[in-house]
Amino acid sequence: MTQNVSATADATLLAEVAEMTVSALNLEIRPSDIDPAAPLYGDGLGLDSIDILEVALVVSKRYGFSLRADNEDNLRIFSSLQSLADYIAAHRTQ
Repeated sequence: MTQNVSATADATLLAEVAEMTVSALNLEIRPSDIDPAAPLYGDGLGLDSIDILEVALVVSKRYGFSLRADNEDNLRIFSSLQSLADYIAAHRTQ
């Protein structure tokens, strides 16, 4: 995993979100093999909209805030593992 971690999400949170994503979706990849900057959709991790809903549900339960389907920032939030971790770091209540 690259160590290009922003000031918002530290390496521990990034690793936690990667593990949570792999576990929630039963992906056949090691969490440490996910490039934090790679797209979650399409050519990156290859997630689809149903996968993103699953991740949003797990994030909501684990971190104590809701990711709404009608949030206009969802494309940005779920654009990469790094952006998701940054969003969690900024909004988590747990």
